[in-house]
Amino acid sequence: MENQRIKGHAAVFGANIIFGLGVPVTKLLLDEWVTPMGYMFTRCLGAALIFWAVSLFLPKEKVERRDLMVIMAGGLLGFVISQTLTAWALTYTTPVYFSLIATLTPVATMLMAALFISEKITSSKFLGVAVGIAGALLMVFKGWQGGSGKDDLLGITLAVLSLLTWAIYLIITRKVSQKYTAVTQMKWVFLVSTVAVLPFASIEFGQQKLYSAAWEWSGVLEMAFIVIFATVAGYFAIPYAMRYLKATTVSIYTNLQPVVASFVAFALGQDVLTWDKPVALVLVLLSAWIVTRQNQ
Repeated sequence: MENQRIKGHAAVFGANIIFGLGVPVTKLLLDEWVTPMGYMFTRCLGAALIFWAVSLFLPKEKVERRDLMVIMAGGLLGFVISQTLTAWALTYTTPVYFSLIATLTPVATMLMAALFISEKITSSKFLGVAVGIAGALLMVFKGWQGGSGKDDLLGITLAVLSLLTWAIYLIITRKVSQKYTAVTQMKWVFLVSTVAVLPFASIEFGQQKLYSAAWEWSGVLEMAFIVIFATVAGYFAIPYAMRYLKATTVSIYTNLQPVVASFVAFALGQDVLTWDKPVALVLVLLSAWIVTRQNQ
């Protein structure tokens, strides 16, 4: 069981590294290549095709009707609604503001777990969450650039709603995540998500520069990263991790995302490596260790 928990931690760690990279890539796509709904439909359709194709080479897994409803509802909430809100949030505000809000995900998940499944909020768990948030806030505030979006208040509001829906998704899918493989869950999640998004995306189809004569390979590669890594790989890793870890433990790793974004900016020459970035990373990892040590 200990080995499985280690694999769970590795999976959610990798997923949040990818999600951290996905925030600036998403911003690039929304600024130049696609609308929010065009972005969502591409993610849904691409992921659905990949997961269903992979499932053909795996043992068939029968899903109980009630569990299928939970998986589909979770998909609509945790992917369609949450990620659409994310796309709209990044349209109106900056990645810095969004990353700041994302650091509150563990707090939201801890509160949702206490509300929906009566998960006890221990002093150790609270300390772990506080340390992780401190690390993320240190990086965000130290690297503050003073930029602003089109409508930061609206963008921040959408970001808060996005993290709340994601927290609820982690809670309501906790049990089914332990019963079925990630591929089985995700093939249904993205099938229902594709159907749900299609009517809205079709209205904006003519506005997608990426799918017009003006397309460029940079846009194609950015979208490929979002579909293959930030969607398929990331959303495969989360339900896998939840088979062995608590929802609050999974959410604590969200604090890695703004740290990753900072190092990406440094690698691109958009930022400089200052003392706060490695310190923030240590604090985030320490927070995960505190929470998971208490859970064990």
